[in-house]
Amino acid sequence: MLMPKGSLVLEELRNKAHLVMDEVKKVIMGKDDCVEKVMAAILAGGNVLLEDVPGVGKTEMAIAFSRACGLKSNRVQFTPDVMPADITGFSMYRKDTESFVYRPGAVMCNLLLADEINRTSPKTQSALLEVMEEGNVTVDGVTRQVPRPFIVLATQNPVGSFGTQRLPEAQMDRFLICISMGYPEPEDEIAMLKNRRKGRPLDGIRPVVSGDELLAMQEETEDIFIHDALYKYMTLLSVATREHEMLELGMSPRGTLALGKMARAYAYINGRNYCVPKDVKKALFDVGIHRIRLNQKARISGKQAEDILSEALERVKEPRLGEKV
Repeated sequence: MLMPKGSLVLEELRNKAHLVMDEVKKVIMGKDDCVEKVMAAILAGGNVLLEDVPGVGKTEMAIAFSRACGLKSNRVQFTPDVMPADITGFSMYRKDTESFVYRPGAVMCNLLLADEINRTSPKTQSALLEVMEEGNVTVDGVTRQVPRPFIVLATQNPVGSFGTQRLPEAQMDRFLICISMGYPEPEDEIAMLKNRRKGRPLDGIRPVVSGDELLAMQEETEDIFIHDALYKYMTLLSVATREHEMLELGMSPRGTLALGKMARAYAYINGRNYCVPKDVKKALFDVGIHRIRLNQKARISGKQAEDILSEALERVKEPRLGEKV
């Protein structure tokens, strides 16, 4: 049972994370694991990339989270003609005051839904880089901070779909996690058909947490304790990917930091104020799949990113907490 600072109020905050997930599950059926991953990423203060084929519920999941968290949200449907100024904002000259006035872009919100991000130009994609990493935008030499909390939930179709452009590694690395929802099981799809006879389930989602409460939950997540043995474990897992003979690109140091953030978030969701090895092992796939790149040998062998990460877990000894590092 999570007992941070002996406060029952903070225990109630943790329970609200489960209330948010319960609201989202009204819309996204049979994908409880995906819902938990996105909730963990939000608690960790990170950005999420949902990568899958069209029509499996990526956009609905993002909208459901924005409504359940009571956040001000904006949505951008990315197309080739979307400009960087649409994202960051722009300065407009006002003749009556003889001055330039800043017009906010789509990022001036708490949750930005970047729909089909890989359908727009690289120049527009890169406009998100600063705000995703730093939490602010710079227009005409003036830096402005976005509201807090700030989260980007982006969706993209698989590379190879018509009209898509591959996201560069530098931008992929800005996303805390990348997940794929996949098709629902037949029984879940049947339940979805029955559930949508009248209206949209999205309309029934109610806000169960405020922006201030979400910020408090993120702060509590940052305070989750990680033993030195787990710090070493996470580092060695990243090193194992960099030294793997079937990878061109292993996990970056930013990936190691992401691993720690997600491990803390899983511990928080599970009611602990400390991390255990299973938190790290679960988080590795969320933060690692989009950060590693297979080489020709791996592709010929039919290896997938998940296989390489599983091998890294086998090669690195799982620590026993309490032993000397």
